[in-house]
Amino acid sequence: MSSERIIQVADLSLILGSLRSLQSDIGTVSNQVDNVGRDLSQTRSELSRLEQAFADFVEADLKAKELSLAETRQVKIRQEIENTFGQNAVVRRQATGILQASDIQLVRQETLRGATEELMLSTPRYWLAPALVALAAWLGDKQDLAQRALAEALRRDDEKTSLFFALIARRASRSEANRTWLDRYFGLQNPFQLDRQTVVMVDAMANGVFTADTTQLCSKRITAWIEELSQQAGFAETQRSQWSDALRSKTPNEDHAGRYPHLSRFSPTWPALNTSLNAAAMQGAVLQHFEGVFQGEIKPASSVLVAVDDLLTTLVTRFDDEELPLRRQEELCRLIIEESGDKRAAQARYQLQAKTLDEQVDFTQLLTNAAMHPETSHVTRATQRFAIAHSRDWILDAHSDVTARARQAVPTQVDIAIEDWTGQTSQGDNEAALLTDLAAHLDRREAEALAEAKLGLKHWGAIALGVILIFMGLGSGMVVALMGLAALGWAYLGYRQVQKLREKIRSDFARLKEQSAQALRACLAELVELRRDLARRDAVSAAVTALLEGISPEQHLLSSHDSVRRVMAAA
Repeated sequence: MSSERIIQVADLSLILGSLRSLQSDIGTVSNQVDNVGRDLSQTRSELSRLEQAFADFVEADLKAKELSLAETRQVKIRQEIENTFGQNAVVRRQATGILQASDIQLVRQETLRGATEELMLSTPRYWLAPALVALAAWLGDKQDLAQRALAEALRRDDEKTSLFFALIARRASRSEANRTWLDRYFGLQNPFQLDRQTVVMVDAMANGVFTADTTQLCSKRITAWIEELSQQAGFAETQRSQWSDALRSKTPNEDHAGRYPHLSRFSPTWPALNTSLNAAAMQGAVLQHFEGVFQGEIKPASSVLVAVDDLLTTLVTRFDDEELPLRRQEELCRLIIEESGDKRAAQARYQLQAKTLDEQVDFTQLLTNAAMHPETSHVTRATQRFAIAHSRDWILDAHSDVTARARQAVPTQVDIAIEDWTGQTSQGDNEAALLTDLAAHLDRREAEALAEAKLGLKHWGAIALGVILIFMGLGSGMVVALMGLAALGWAYLGYRQVQKLREKIRSDFARLKEQSAQALRACLAELVELRRDLARRDAVSAAVTALLEGISPEQHLLSSHDSVRRVMAAA
């Protein structure tokens, strides 16, 4: 009897020790599971940040490479232009040099003739070389040579040669010759297909280079061109379209995520909102452009000689069609550099202003190019004023269209996505309803998570087995009963783990609810500010309209150099 009791006591001690060891191991595992859970949550958060950082790095690296490539290409293109057309540049530099040398009579006629004949030999296809030979022969009173050289220049490029000698005649104050050459030039023109150098004639007229009679002649021709163009079907729609493109080319490409960090992170509508902000900012850019054109006085050239020399330099250096393919590539590289390597934005801008580098355009497109893109059209501010004034009604119509489309494109409903919850707001004024819906959504998720945090079948099986063994142990001995207690103890430890898990779920969701509510409030506050920002930017459209309505073509022609010059102020 005593030996059985000793065995039972020994067995009980072993079982109790095993239970304590098991409880300790389960506690250790539980702590490790909690640590793993925390580490997993932290890892997910860090992984999300890492993913965003990697995406930002890739984008920044791509822009840096595109920027570097554009800078390299720009240098190579300019080198190619220099290598391929470098000899033409030598001829161009001689044009005004011959005239200025003749003015002060410091170079012998034989020297001028020899220099121009050498240029003729070095550039066998270039129109300007025989034109300079003709000019030198004319200055040396070599009529036969002048006529033969002039015939060759006209054969190579009739339009440029006619305009060139029209300016030469104006420089020499030969009004009749000036009108004769201009008549020849105008006779070659088709208002539907004008070469880009036509803008030099407009520039001369707008800057008062021509005499009053010649200016009137040019104005009548321009009026006739516009009337002829306006007879075509769809003319008004074409003007709206081309001026809409010109206005939209001033749209900035800015990422506003820095000002609205929560909207950019939690709103799927953010790309459309960012686009709307830039579209509204176009109003300010257009107003700044027009104000820059019309504000302030234009300082005229000191004399007709200086004015004509500037026009001649522009004519002979800026409008060679052979260089156009390389000039287009150079312009795209310039835009990529301006956009800090954003090739997509640069290409979008290039498409909107690509017509400035077309070989031939109609007259109204020529005015559009001159008004909005002087850097590629190579015109003065006086010509910009003239072009804008003559296009005022078309600009107003296009501005109205662009403004209306920009307003229609502003999202009326803004989506917000936090975790797996989504909501919508218009003005950010339904904060209470959204917070309630967000809280209800997270409550449902919490309830689902808590419902899943429960004892499994193995635990319930252990409880059932423990109860059975305890009842069996009442008649079969303590060993069986202790085994039942051990099963119940294991189930109890599982229950404790479930309780800890449920507490962690409640704690995590409490933190998630607070963070989500804060994020939602921040999104709504930023949306309110964004709507105000949009309204402020859009309100500038009224100032643009008022500025354009105060312009008339008659105000923006400089007086002729033959009389006192003055600059008409903008209305």
